[in-house]
Amino acid sequence: MTENALGAVKSAADVLRAAGVTNAKREATLLLAHAIGEDSGFLHREPERHLTVQQKETFDRLVERRSKREPLSHLTGHREFWSLDFLVTADVLDPRADSETLIESALARCEDTFKPRRILDLGTGSGCLLLSLLSELPKATGIGIDKSDAALAVARKNAVRLGLDAQAEFFFGNWARGRDEKFDLVVSNPPYIPSGEIEGLQPEVRDYEPHAALTGGTDGLDCYRQILFDVHKVLRPGGLLIFEVGAGQASDVGRMMQQAGFSQLKYHRDLASIERCVSGFLAD
Repeated sequence: MTENALGAVKSAADVLRAAGVTNAKREATLLLAHAIGEDSGFLHREPERHLTVQQKETFDRLVERRSKREPLSHLTGHREFWSLDFLVTADVLDPRADSETLIESALARCEDTFKPRRILDLGTGSGCLLLSLLSELPKATGIGIDKSDAALAVARKNAVRLGLDAQAEFFFGNWARGRDEKFDLVVSNPPYIPSGEIEGLQPEVRDYEPHAALTGGTDGLDCYRQILFDVHKVLRPGGLLIFEVGAGQASDVGRMMQQAGFSQLKYHRDLASIERCVSGFLAD
């Protein structure tokens, strides 16, 4: 007879903890739930439930992969973001809680005088930013742009799964180049990690996430420069631009936005009090 669910989770948590995985017990619980097709609360309901041989083998394989620091979302295929369930693959960045700051920032600036009806998401990846915004703004529609066909396939699947495919479209492209439509709101979480810092990232990011979605050039700011060069072509006068930025980059990005004609700049902090987003309106 195989061990019960609680024992399996405890053993797996020890393995993950030794491999440097934080929140090891929680992750072991999520992996077991995925392996046996249950929700994450099953362990509280049935801690003595015995696993079948096949379930145990499946679970052990997942734990081994996680111990090599393969991201949890790649193993389960899902990640919660803005209380929505997103499909995730190795072709897109893992949606992070820090990026929810951008959603909060956009909604905070959508006051009576600013109601965006058309949204553009540059470097959309899984589509988590655009789709989360559209879930909160049911009268809005939007477009997500990415230069990865594989990422676009994930984003389109997410739109369908979340029932937002009537509001969202996704297209191949290089930032805003080649588009002539005017949008009310442009958002972007571009690659912003300086190229020299990639090797120092956590293994989950360094070894498993697409480097093209991470590297922002020598100083991490190349993509902001590229976007700001073309953004006037796609953002209407009085429209809002919001960037996610890396730690310590907010002032530099804000200065670049001012030079590009943006005003009423605001800096938005994440839960760790890091300035995570910069927003501003394009001068009329």
